[in-house]
Amino acid sequence: MKRKDRNKKPFDFAQYPLLFGHRGCSKAAPENTLASFQKVLDNNIPGLELDVHLCKSGEIVVIHDLNLKRTTGLDALVSETNLEDIKKLDAGSWFGSSFKNERIPTLDEVFKLMGTKVYYDIEIKHRNKQHGDLEKKLVEKIAEWNMQNQVIVSSFNPIAILGVRKANPQLNTAVIYTKWKELPWYLRTGGGKYICKPNILKPTRHQINPFSMFFAKKVEGYTVVTWTEDDPEKAEKYINMGVDGIVTNVPEDMLDMVRKRWNT
Repeated sequence: MKRKDRNKKPFDFAQYPLLFGHRGCSKAAPENTLASFQKVLDNNIPGLELDVHLCKSGEIVVIHDLNLKRTTGLDALVSETNLEDIKKLDAGSWFGSSFKNERIPTLDEVFKLMGTKVYYDIEIKHRNKQHGDLEKKLVEKIAEWNMQNQVIVSSFNPIAILGVRKANPQLNTAVIYTKWKELPWYLRTGGGKYICKPNILKPTRHQINPFSMFFAKKVEGYTVVTWTEDDPEKAEKYINMGVDGIVTNVPEDMLDMVRKRWNT
């Protein structure tokens, strides 16, 4: 994407800085469940971040991990489990007894619940060196629900974003990065942008500083969204440096600070 195209904000209807609930209101309810997403609505949070995988039977399901074990107890890969079996799993009890029998939702269920009341950051979770069915089906699903103007599609994997951009170059896309050793060295500081040419960068909060923000925004022209910051005072410092959006586990605690910024 050319610099002049990156200069346009991803959501022309939204107030900035953007605010995304990370996997919903994930400190108040089990992550990536409809209960967590409902709390986003209840608290009037404008944005929702969520993670997607393709299950064995071909549906897009909303869960963070490759494996179902952490949130459901079943030691099985999402990609090797049919939706019928996934829907039998309890994805809430690990968080608290009051959320017993909370299910892993499909992306269809999320769009049905949330509609256009929020904007979305949909993160593709796979490590494949080729893009494939998930990217294609995600772009198709976004179009089916007419959410093209409501969505950012993001990933650590630039090949996934390349697949999304191939399917629909008009969608907002973001490359995520951090200095995790599990990532190839060239992806740890945002090098994936040269592969997939997104219009948004998503560095971890630890990589936000005056120089990185000047280069990303003034030199390269990107919108910058950082993650995952739960301290409103620290988040405000990042916004003062030029960050355009915050992804947080506690958006309900961040809302007052962000609203003040909307009114200045």
